[in-house]
Amino acid sequence: MQRLYDFIRRHPTGVDSFWAVMLLGFSSLWVAEAPNGAEPRAVAAGIVVLLCLTLALRRRAPEKMLVLCAALGVAQLALDIEINPADFAMLVVIYTVGAQSDGPRWASRLALVGGVCAAPLAQVRWPEENVSTAGKIFFTVVMTVPFVLAWVLGDSMRTRRAYFAQLEERASRLEREREAQAKVAVAAERARIARELHDVVAHNVSVMVVQADGAAYVLDTSPDQARQALDTISTTGRQALAEMRRLLGILRTGEPQDSEDYVPQPDVQQIEELVEQVRAAGLTVDFKVEGTARPLPSGVELTAYRIVQEALTNTRKHGGPDAGASVRLVYFDDGLGLLVEDDGRGAAHELYEDGGADGRGHGLIGMRERVGMVGGTLDAGPRPGGGFRISALLPLKPAH
Repeated sequence: MQRLYDFIRRHPTGVDSFWAVMLLGFSSLWVAEAPNGAEPRAVAAGIVVLLCLTLALRRRAPEKMLVLCAALGVAQLALDIEINPADFAMLVVIYTVGAQSDGPRWASRLALVGGVCAAPLAQVRWPEENVSTAGKIFFTVVMTVPFVLAWVLGDSMRTRRAYFAQLEERASRLEREREAQAKVAVAAERARIARELHDVVAHNVSVMVVQADGAAYVLDTSPDQARQALDTISTTGRQALAEMRRLLGILRTGEPQDSEDYVPQPDVQQIEELVEQVRAAGLTVDFKVEGTARPLPSGVELTAYRIVQEALTNTRKHGGPDAGASVRLVYFDDGLGLLVEDDGRGAAHELYEDGGADGRGHGLIGMRERVGMVGGTLDAGPRPGGGFRISALLPLKPAH
């Protein structure tokens, strides 16, 4: 049965032609029995054939078939060709035009007007004998109802198809929006992971390079200091590998991995450990916390840690051999303030402009993105008298 339905849907004109042939067969019996001689019979046969043709082509050219039906109806009235079985095609064409979702509205209105006028005009042209006026009116109303019902049914089908088409379009639009949101989320996650990788690699590799240079310098004169530098390189390398495993685990599975090889994301409490690590690498850092420490949102804690990490990394890279730095954490009532300054020679102006220069400056761009994600503000640039300053204010949510 399903194959039959599929065949009907794939060959609508063939199905309509089959019913047109069936209607032509019944109408031919009426033409064969019609009185009034051969010539009227030939005209009636021509009208019957044309009406059956409108049934066969109703879905290919519904508006044209409607106009042809209207013309054939007028010809029947003018040539005195009475109602016959082929007139059933008018009902089907009226339904078809009413059901057209993308058809012109004038065709639907013409179909309704033609259907309403068909029965009264036929009653006037071929009045019933020996029937009272009330009976004629009742008969006319009864004959009008099928035409009106055909149009109403077609219009209902048009409304229903339009409704389902709207639902399908809405579902398709929502699906596209979900795909777009998924792509945006993936891009945002990739950008976040890129920032994390930059912070991890830039900081830890910088520490390892400084320690390696120091170890090579004192290898012959002070083996103990060289050994200590190598231990620092080993510890820093393990920490970098652990953080990179965590990030790669997120890339592979989309979620942080629960394993001893993976470390939690750093927070404000680990800033002091970061400062000690930088001091061990040979950079003088003054660290101070002001205000009352309290729990912070995880996003704010990670942002604060990464800002300090990137700032101290930039000091080692651009501050010069004798540069020193200071780190201040200030707990306000409604925010966390960060101030990182150094007294080195500072970085080139292009490095702290948006976009960097020649692919550089990504660290400060990442800072701005991190601060923007938590709704904070960032100010970065050279200090009066030399050196570099990074100042950030991160808003806090009230602690519950």
